[in-house]
Amino acid sequence: MAQFGFENDIHSILKLDMPITNAPMARWQRKASSSNTSGLSGLSPGKSANASMSSSKTPSKTPGKNKKQTPNKMGGDRFIPTRNSKQMDVASFLLTKENEPVDTNNASGTAESQKAWSMSLNGFNMEDAKILHLGGKPLNAPEGYQNNLKVLYSQGTTPASVKKTRYISSTPDRILDAPELRNDFYLNLFDWSSRNVLAVALHNSVYLWDASQGEITLLMKLEGEEDYVCSLSWTKEGSYLAIGTSDCKVQLWDVDNQKRLRSMSSHTARVGTLSWNEHVLSSGSRSGHIHHHDVRVAEHHIGTLTAHSQEVCGLTWSPDGRYLASGGNDNLVCVWPRVQEGGNISQSVRCWSEHQGAVKALAWCPWQPNILASGGGTSDRHIRIWNVNSGSCISSLDTQSQISSLVFAPNYKELVSAHGYAHNNVVIWKYPSLTKVAELNGHEDRVLSLTMSPDCSTIATVAGDETIRLWKSFEVDPVKKKAKERMIKPTSSVIHQSIR
Repeated sequence: MAQFGFENDIHSILKLDMPITNAPMARWQRKASSSNTSGLSGLSPGKSANASMSSSKTPSKTPGKNKKQTPNKMGGDRFIPTRNSKQMDVASFLLTKENEPVDTNNASGTAESQKAWSMSLNGFNMEDAKILHLGGKPLNAPEGYQNNLKVLYSQGTTPASVKKTRYISSTPDRILDAPELRNDFYLNLFDWSSRNVLAVALHNSVYLWDASQGEITLLMKLEGEEDYVCSLSWTKEGSYLAIGTSDCKVQLWDVDNQKRLRSMSSHTARVGTLSWNEHVLSSGSRSGHIHHHDVRVAEHHIGTLTAHSQEVCGLTWSPDGRYLASGGNDNLVCVWPRVQEGGNISQSVRCWSEHQGAVKALAWCPWQPNILASGGGTSDRHIRIWNVNSGSCISSLDTQSQISSLVFAPNYKELVSAHGYAHNNVVIWKYPSLTKVAELNGHEDRVLSLTMSPDCSTIATVAGDETIRLWKSFEVDPVKKKAKERMIKPTSSVIHQSIR
């Protein structure tokens, strides 16, 4: 009986008819109380809305782990992420922009700016580089793309495949007759002035050809039939022409008035080469001597250079007027300093003997004043590039042909050489690599000399076949040409004093 009484007491306790006073609050009751509390706090003016948010925070400790502590705040069973105000502003902006109408003008401007940025950063438009494209012409591959399968899927040329070399015509732009031209390797028989006038010596006469107008003028003729003109050289401004003759004289002519200003005699043999440096005219003779003439004074002979043992056939001043380069039939190349007032110069700065033939071809580099190019005759056939400051030979090239003349082409930084036996042609070389760019063939005899036009776009060559050929091989872009013309200032005459 006692056992049945104990079981009845247990069943009565488990019926839970009476509320448990010490038990925790049920979950549904906690939810109801929290919702009521948040609603009242939101409506009450005296309390801030932060109270409801703080009451919903998750407790720092889990109630199940520590039975002695009960949760301080309600609603700790969910995680609600917090978002800062910047994120909400961005989201609101994107939602509002989504419903706005598209501005076509602004869209086109954005597309143009994106295209410009793509061209600047990548070298091509990213839109044009898409492999998959609906409609339109076949598109270009991105720059630098290499297709190992060699599949041709583009019709246009990519920026990487565009050839940077220009077109050089293999035929001359113009051919002029030069009857009675003296076929002598050691003479310098024509020159192109800064006024675009080409002077050429035909036996004992000098003719002028205006390249702009096409007019031909007979400037002078020597009195003796057995005499002949050996060399020509224009002044920098193109108003005066120096003429060396076989009777050992140097004549100075005023081209505008077609008048001979003076005849200077100091050499003992023919004058085969001339070069100007402001008011000083340097002349090279068959005797091996080089004379300096100050054309402003009566006593014109102001200096003599003696280093060559045979005829001086090459003579040219550097663009900055610091050095005079001379080449002779004795295979020597000499470099002389600037002419000093009131004293003779007998010591050369440099003297090279590497050439194995006569050195007539000499050219100074316009953009590197300390660089000199020289070319040897039939026994040598080499182009050599010298550094005057260090005295070293920078490079040497065997052209397999006699070299009669050299000139630098500044428009494309190239070197042009004229050749006699055995090729009788003109070759354009890339500087400083001396790789061949083009060959200009057409002369039927050895090319004796070449000269550059004042705009550096055309070279003129004269040969033993009694023809002058003009090759327009160095034309520049018209935009660059106009910019260059604006930078060129008119030069004034250096021969401004009366010559007694």
